[in-house]
Amino acid sequence: MSIEIEFTSPRKCVCDFTYNFYWQHQGKELDPDGVIPDQKDTDYTYRDLVTALRKKETVTIKGDVGKRLCSNAGADMRYFGGTGGIIDSGIVIVDGDVGTRMGMGMASGSIYVSGKVAEPLGNIIEVQSDLAGFKKYRSITDLLHSGSAEGLLPPNTFDGTRLTLADGIRRDTIAARCGVDCTVIVNGDADLSVGMLMSAGELRVCGDAGMNAGTLLSGGTVVIEGNAGEFAAADMRAGVLIIKGESKGFVGGKMRGGAVFLKGGGAVIPPVRKVPLNGADYRLLIRTMRTNQIEAMMYTKYSVNGL
Repeated sequence: MSIEIEFTSPRKCVCDFTYNFYWQHQGKELDPDGVIPDQKDTDYTYRDLVTALRKKETVTIKGDVGKRLCSNAGADMRYFGGTGGIIDSGIVIVDGDVGTRMGMGMASGSIYVSGKVAEPLGNIIEVQSDLAGFKKYRSITDLLHSGSAEGLLPPNTFDGTRLTLADGIRRDTIAARCGVDCTVIVNGDADLSVGMLMSAGELRVCGDAGMNAGTLLSGGTVVIEGNAGEFAAADMRAGVLIIKGESKGFVGGKMRGGAVFLKGGGAVIPPVRKVPLNGADYRLLIRTMRTNQIEAMMYTKYSVNGL
């Protein structure tokens, strides 16, 4: 079974498993059971499309689509009674262009697009397509969990444990919900919410990162070698966030656990507090940042429990 829908003008948040973060607006911005505007001869709701994908069905869209297509696809959202884990998601085929942040936080599934995709992209990567006239995109997290580089296009590389993003494409939410011991290297800058909900592995951004770096981090390590935007470590629960450059401020809002290491400075907010570095911290920084103890001493550590 599949759904076919045609849009006369682009609509945002199509196939969005969060319904535009419903818990923040309670339907004021998007009603999951509301009919998606600007359809031609159909009356599908936002929920209809998400339900189809949760059943591993195919959603085919004719016409252009707005931003945040397939946001958090494959995430079994706790707010809606799910486990908070990852489920298999169906396929989305778009015969048209797609706006920014396609695949934001996407945990599984594939997207085919015949037209242009605006940057920044989400947690997706292009792979070899098996549908003529369409480019194929796959969840980065799904790729990591599979351990297979089958279909991956150069210059990006993956050896089963180490993924290098070398295509120069700006992405957000990279490695969202990653739960395997893999390393992701971004050769360049990244956009918002890198490492969101990671529970294992290492993500290294060799340039700058946008807002919310390490948000909801639940394990593993996120390294920003450049500068980071506001609200780094927001709602962080566990793991390690290291920022070598400057942090714009509001670091650690609602942080619950883990540790943040800042070298370039940045204003922190409660409940985080400065704690002294110990021997294990020095070893971590020397190993992770490939440096020496003198430079490691230039970092300041913050946590919520003094550890």
